[in-house]
Amino acid sequence: MDPAVRGSRTLAASLLDPEFVEVGASGRRWTYEEMLAELPEMDGGAEDGPRHEPEAFTGVLLAPGLVHLTYETVREGSRVRRSSLWRRDPGVPEGQGLRMYYHQGTPVPEADRQP
Repeated sequence: MDPAVRGSRTLAASLLDPEFVEVGASGRRWTYEEMLAELPEMDGGAEDGPRHEPEAFTGVLLAPGLVHLTYETVREGSRVRRSSLWRRDPGVPEGQGLRMYYHQGTPVPEADRQP
């Protein structure tokens, strides 16, 4: 969510699993390399521009080293429900090294938005 991370390939790469895949709101499938290349230019990436404001986080441990995170973001009045899987890199100590393996964002229909 932080524009400084979105704009830095090194910082973003430290949070994305090398096998990362995203299915965007448009239905487009993004790979690790595609996301790292495009992330700085995507909405929410400008330090002085509109940001994705996260809320309502819920996390569930699915298995050792695998967490399912759900939350919503709001940016310029648009609300998106987000779901991601984070897995631990086995090469780092327990409790460290979670990286996003899968992500999906789905726009919330206008009728479902709370005022």
